[in-house]
Amino acid sequence: MKDIYRKCASIVVLRKAGDSFEVLLLHKPRKKDSWQLPQGGVEEWETYEQAAVRELKEEAGLEVESAGQSEKIYQYDFPLAYRRFRPDNVCGQRLEFFFALVEPDAKVEVDQSEINEFVWVTKEDVKKYIKRPEYSELIESMVEEGIELIRASN
Repeated sequence: MKDIYRKCASIVVLRKAGDSFEVLLLHKPRKKDSWQLPQGGVEEWETYEQAAVRELKEEAGLEVESAGQSEKIYQYDFPLAYRRFRPDNVCGQRLEFFFALVEPDAKVEVDQSEINEFVWVTKEDVKKYIKRPEYSELIESMVEEGIELIRASN
């Protein structure tokens, strides 16, 4: 059976912070790569955009409308140690990204199970949380793209 990439959707959630913006990062209770953007798998019956909005609601309790989609796609392979435990032919994930703007006082509620913490950070502070350089650089570029999109639509 041919290896496939899991369809995954992510959403870059921004809020105004003074003259700048902050991005929402969520923490999964695991040892490596624990901080990330809200994200999850795309169900057969939904679009990538619907999955991104649904995952944000499930993981952070925020209800939003997408403000647009990035052309960037992030595809990566699962580590071999992880693949050994998968009973299928899924070799990694393929993420598509969307953007949303929330009010500065939007209330984030994590479930304390799948997600156990959250933080709002500036683009400059992303690297303090996201340790994998290619992913932190991608998130920084997504924050820039999201800010441009939001400013252009206002």
